[in-house]
Amino acid sequence: MTTKGYLGIDAGTQGLSVIFANQALEVLGTGECEYGMVPDLNEGCYEQLPADWDAALKSAMSDLRGKLAANHPDFEVLAIGISGQMHGEVLADQDGQSLGPVRLWCDSRNEEEGHELTERFGVKMPKRITSARWLWTIRNQPEKAKAARHMTTPAGWIAFRLTGQWNLGIGDAAGMFPIDQSTKDYDSALLDSFDALVADDNTTPLRDLLPQVRCAGQEAGCLNHTGTVLLDLLEGIPVAPAEGDQPAALAGSLIGNAGMVSVSFGTSVCANSVGDRVFKGVSDAVDHFCAPDGKPINMVWLRNGTTYMNSIVEMLNVDRRAGFAAIMPKVLEANPDCGGLLALPFMDDEPGLGVGRGGTAMIVGLNDTNATPGNVVKAALLSTMFNLKLGSEVLDAQGFPRTELILSGGLTKTPELGQILADVFDTSVTLLDSAEEGTAWGAALMAKFRHEKLADNNEEWSEFLTRHTASKQIRYQANAAAVAQYEAVYERYKRLMQVQRQLDDAVAKSE
Repeated sequence: MTTKGYLGIDAGTQGLSVIFANQALEVLGTGECEYGMVPDLNEGCYEQLPADWDAALKSAMSDLRGKLAANHPDFEVLAIGISGQMHGEVLADQDGQSLGPVRLWCDSRNEEEGHELTERFGVKMPKRITSARWLWTIRNQPEKAKAARHMTTPAGWIAFRLTGQWNLGIGDAAGMFPIDQSTKDYDSALLDSFDALVADDNTTPLRDLLPQVRCAGQEAGCLNHTGTVLLDLLEGIPVAPAEGDQPAALAGSLIGNAGMVSVSFGTSVCANSVGDRVFKGVSDAVDHFCAPDGKPINMVWLRNGTTYMNSIVEMLNVDRRAGFAAIMPKVLEANPDCGGLLALPFMDDEPGLGVGRGGTAMIVGLNDTNATPGNVVKAALLSTMFNLKLGSEVLDAQGFPRTELILSGGLTKTPELGQILADVFDTSVTLLDSAEEGTAWGAALMAKFRHEKLADNNEEWSEFLTRHTASKQIRYQANAAAVAQYEAVYERYKRLMQVQRQLDDAVAKSE
């Protein structure tokens, strides 16, 4: 019997994965293929080859078929969804041929261009946004810039290879250039400003290079001949608008309404909050893009996530897994004030909070009664939660709603830690049973939405997500007494942050 369902594709920084989910969006099989960076580049330079993504698609699909062979040998893909690492700069010529290696989101060569465009536009333009990369390319690789006729992201490139069309989901498009919420398209006035900055008869204007913007459910092409070769599927299968990994993660966490916040808590921390209006001004702590349906998203991102806490656990116990199993119960038992301990987690710099360099991670307040594993590890964990709260206060100041935190990432391995997060933010925390599937599952979800739109389903994106809310979920409600205790510790933490630069200077002068 044929098993019908949806294919989700996710092209990450280290490899590509595919999943096949049935019509109830239960994952029946997965496939993977790794790839690497272009070797021997200078420090801060990160590039990949589009040809490697093509090869990974074929390999991952072969892996998927092998895993489906036993129980679902005959499967039918109703629609395809695509997710990929945001902010890459994929350039192609008039014939759709790649112009060589792609600079990725983590490539740091265009930091100055990001600052320049932020000042010019009055809109946050982080160094990783694709248009800042393009400005760098025009100035530093002029021959490549002159040859470019199309620009897209890794997800957009895969979509082009599968459909022959140059379009992109609005969330990923917002990672290329700012979106005008009134038109759900690139900001025309800012495009005029950009093109005036780099006016050159030999270079295609940015507005003519960028892919067409599509919202979730809209037409984005069907599988063409090239796509059938790459995926070994039948021609004509509809493809959903390709999205970036962050919008796809929002989809995978079933987040669609204003006030809902997706919090991924791992070695880095990312909180994506659905807004009810456009953010005003520029903040170092907050970046901006869009959800798959175009709603504005405010992102607070921390470079310093759980790495500091993990390092302390490893110091206390050589085996991290055994260490966590032994220490997490003690962390849960520790008082909110950690016996008077405070920590700073800055093993790396934290630009959004004005921390210019790493190496100032520390525990302060140790004495002979509070120096316990539970207190020390909990202080390290709280420092990251407090930093996330510091960044989020920028949104609080503008009155953005925060109704629910949906938690994913490494912290979910100890679900009870969700209670601490709920108390720190005085906001309910939810763990979904679908969270572990990640962005590829979000891509499959977008594929299903596109498939249903073809059947004249007029349901809105947020309604669609609500309908698919997981039946199994863990929810933690804030405890009023604990909220007050954590707030007192947070106020002490903010005072410590005020002297962080002095502490850093003291450390630097002693080197």
